[in-house]
Amino acid sequence: MSLRAVFFDFDGVIADSEPLHLRAYQSVLQADGIDLGKAEYYARYLGYDDVGLFEALAKDRKILLTHEKIDQWVAMKSAIVEDLLTSGSILFPGVVECVKMFAGTVPLAVASGALEPEIELVLEHAGLRQYFLAIASASDGVRGKPAPDLYLLAMAKLQDRMPEPFSAAACVAIEDSHWGLEAARRAGMKCVAVTHTYPAAELEKADLVVEALGELTLSKIEALIRDNETAR
Repeated sequence: MSLRAVFFDFDGVIADSEPLHLRAYQSVLQADGIDLGKAEYYARYLGYDDVGLFEALAKDRKILLTHEKIDQWVAMKSAIVEDLLTSGSILFPGVVECVKMFAGTVPLAVASGALEPEIELVLEHAGLRQYFLAIASASDGVRGKPAPDLYLLAMAKLQDRMPEPFSAAACVAIEDSHWGLEAARRAGMKCVAVTHTYPAAELEKADLVVEALGELTLSKIEALIRDNETAR
């Protein structure tokens, strides 16, 4: 079995945007007198999409929220993030080279809890949009990570662009959090973790852990698939 596709998470893998998301959440919540600290965000809420975070926060704080209020917060947060994302390059070092390296050999897709307009904005600005054949995001309305839905949807979208079907066992996901790793594994993929957001000790579910995308090579990724085949 050979490598058939590589799936990238977005926030924390391609874009150093988690601090921007936190600033946006804090701005929205503080307008209603609600504080969200950095430590709490990274420990409890980072894995959620916008709706999931607001719902989880409301449950934890015993705040009664209407669907209308959540929609309002999501819209406000999205507008703030869009402004922040266009303020300059937020790509992690090595992203451009890594994406181009893999794109020369296998199809690529994004599976992210971010909203698709945010993903598109950054990829277009960085000149990388052309390298991704499919994007699955919070805009698709499926369950967020750690559920496998985003990866399953990204794979389905990618399958529609490919001449032959392929299995999840022939795919590798690149993640930065334990929520994302769980989602990819539940979808049946091998996982690479990059320590952009969390230390290696918190990413032990990964099949390979690297400190930066620049450490990845095609041979390292292909080896994960060969190991998968051997295990079978």
